[in-house]
Amino acid sequence: MQKRLFALLLFSILACPGFAQVYNADKVNPKAVKLYQEAIRQAENDHFIEGIAILKKAVAIDPGYADAWLSIAGMYGELKDYDNSIFHYQKAEAIDSLYFKDYNLPYSINLAGKGRFDEALHAVNRFMTINDLNESSQRAAAYRRRCYLFALEQAKNPDISSYKFAPVNLGDSVNSAVSEYYPALTIDNQQLIFTRRVNNYNEDFYGTQREGEGWIKARGLTGMINSNLNEGAQSVSQDGEWLIFTGCNFPEGMGSCDLYISYLTPEGWSEPENLGNKINTEAWESAPSLSPDKRDLYFASRRPEGYGGSDIYVSHLMPNGRWSDPENLGPEINTGGDESCPFIHADNQSLYFTSNGLVGYGGDDLFLARKGPKGSFSLPRNLGFPINTIENEGSLVISADGSTAFYASDRADSRGGLDLYTFTMRPDVRPIKTLWVKGKVTDAKTGQGLPSAVELTDISTRQIISKLQTDETGNYLITLPVGRDYAFNVNRKGYLIFSESFPLSQKSPDSTYHINIPLQPITANATVVLKNIFFETNSISLGTNSQVELDQLVHLLKENPTLQIQINGYTDNVGKAADNLKLSNGRAQSVVNYLGKNGIDPKRLRFQGFGATQPIADNSTEEGRARNRRTELKVVAE
Repeated sequence: MQKRLFALLLFSILACPGFAQVYNADKVNPKAVKLYQEAIRQAENDHFIEGIAILKKAVAIDPGYADAWLSIAGMYGELKDYDNSIFHYQKAEAIDSLYFKDYNLPYSINLAGKGRFDEALHAVNRFMTINDLNESSQRAAAYRRRCYLFALEQAKNPDISSYKFAPVNLGDSVNSAVSEYYPALTIDNQQLIFTRRVNNYNEDFYGTQREGEGWIKARGLTGMINSNLNEGAQSVSQDGEWLIFTGCNFPEGMGSCDLYISYLTPEGWSEPENLGNKINTEAWESAPSLSPDKRDLYFASRRPEGYGGSDIYVSHLMPNGRWSDPENLGPEINTGGDESCPFIHADNQSLYFTSNGLVGYGGDDLFLARKGPKGSFSLPRNLGFPINTIENEGSLVISADGSTAFYASDRADSRGGLDLYTFTMRPDVRPIKTLWVKGKVTDAKTGQGLPSAVELTDISTRQIISKLQTDETGNYLITLPVGRDYAFNVNRKGYLIFSESFPLSQKSPDSTYHINIPLQPITANATVVLKNIFFETNSISLGTNSQVELDQLVHLLKENPTLQIQINGYTDNVGKAADNLKLSNGRAQSVVNYLGKNGIDPKRLRFQGFGATQPIADNSTEEGRARNRRTELKVVAE
């Protein structure tokens, strides 16, 4: 216990009279010494507030009692009350600066806790001038020095130096006298699910709904998800239908902690199911984060093939409904230390996570990595002070607007233990703002819902942004990073492809689009407009941004080898009729030529141009003319 106390107080109760110039511990008032000893007994039981009160009585009796001032500073440091800790360290230093030299390391840590990294660097440098420092002290000091130098370099970034960090407690409807942590948020920012520690040992899930600017009273999740075992570290799908979480020491578990899934039903959350031996091992798996399209599952694992400690992996949902073998995110993300708490934002590109193996401010810091066009991630970027501190940071989630973050902390206004807070993200480390589209896929003739594959592609880069499967009744939800134009494709065997273009590069974020998708059964004379086929102005040359749609059409024809089609071309009424007829015919032929070059038998393909003879909208407006300039697929034979 005494060794633990020394670690807690960071050297501050050590007496070294042999080094003293002014201070002599042997000459301290005995009454003050007696109080000091009582304070130490309080500290042994983590009763730091009581210990501080007793020590203040001791220094009132003997103001020159340096060890008492140092112990007050150490206890305030344990409480993360950096201001008071710094103040009392300085009181001790004023008594005897030479005696204080051994305490410059803990003093520097508290200075860093307040973001005073330049002073912290000076303090740790003074500590490192001590002769005959033992090896552990040298390592500890060198580690802190690296952190302070990193912090000072980061502070040169004007985005960091000008940032105002002002977390707001979510209030009594969410937080309680016990700890709340690990927030998870639905795409519409209306539902918040979090972990609460109940009776000081059991972890259960609680949920709350937004009400105006606040939240309704949080309640335990209904159904079969909460138990007398520990459920925690969860991720809710963007549509609020799935909950993937960490269950530790469950009877059917494969290791110490496994990942489980529960589904929302009319009766509440279903009985959890173990995600199986592809995801879970005999090692530790935790901290899941589900991508917005439900196709990628990021999580932390200590499986032995990693780079060291805890690594972040991703597993992909396969067409058969099973999860693939997890892939390690590689040495760009993972280190010999611990990486955990991944959070993939609704933009499906911004990955936030914690690491103590990457250079930071001390402990576990939060980092950001961006997914590139080929699916690999950029080198991580530290989120900077004061989002990161000298302490261990935990899970972070960010709403779809990209600016509102939620996290857990034990700040001064905590209701007890960890509370949930919200704050505004610094602009340069925000994810991409998103919009979202939701609706239902149906049979165009019967109106019946159809489970279908829905794919969203960036038209300019041809990068697939989201690819998901609707639910059993055809309902879907897709998030869209703003600032781009998208091709929206829906495929189902036995039906013609559905395509839609979303020119959203100029649209504002935080918008919801409701789009129901009627699929045309493949029958003779069925038609569908191909809305993502683009041509250069007054040209028959296909635009490069047409390739996504053309490849979908190739796939449709290969999947239905007896299908015969005709491509029809149309124009608006601008220009001469003969020119328009020639242009529309040439454009239809260009599509057929592409299909032929990509393995489709020309005998299955026809084309015809109709010019401006069959308008579907008013040619007196630009919007109408744009609708009339179209390419159409018509079924000739099944």
